[in-house]
Amino acid sequence: MRRTARIVVTGAVGAALVGGTGAYAWADAGEAKRSKAAASNERKPTKETIANLFTEWNAALATGDPEVVADRYANDAVLLPTVSNQVRTNRAQFVDYFGHFLEKKPQGEIKQSYISILDRNTAVDTGVYVFTLAATGQQVEARYTYVYELRDGKWMIVNHHSSAMPESS
Repeated sequence: MRRTARIVVTGAVGAALVGGTGAYAWADAGEAKRSKAAASNERKPTKETIANLFTEWNAALATGDPEVVADRYANDAVLLPTVSNQVRTNRAQFVDYFGHFLEKKPQGEIKQSYISILDRNTAVDTGVYVFTLAATGQQVEARYTYVYELRDGKWMIVNHHSSAMPESS
C-alpha cells in the first residue's frame, strides 16, 4: 500500500511539474508571438505612405522623362500598361513604353483606392484612376493595381497592371 501511495504521489507531483512547466513555456511562447507581431506591425507602412507612392509616380510622369518613371520600377517588375498590348518586363521596355505614353502629357488622378498592407515590405494599391492627356484633352478612365516592395530601403513597383474600363460610364 505504501508503495502504491508513493507512486501515485510521485506521479502527481511529476505531472504537476511537467504540466506547470509546459504551461509556462506555452505562455512564454504566446507572449513571444504577440511581441513579435507587435514589433512587425510597428514596422508596417501606413496606408498614407503607400498612397503617396502614386503621388510620387505621377510626379515622375510630370517630368516627361521616361527614365525617371522607369526608376520607380524594380528591375524584375512586370508592367501591363493601359495603352499597349505588350507585357513589359525589363527597364528598356518600361522606358520604351513611357517614352511614347509621356508624349501625350498624362496626369493621373485616383478616383477609388483600396490599399492592403501585406507585411512590412509589401503592399498593394488597387482601384480606379483617370488620366488626362494634356496633349489632346482626352480622359482615359482605367482600373489599376500596383504591387510595391520595399527593397534596399526604397519602395519599388514590382507589378503594375492598368487597363481601360471595359464599360463606358
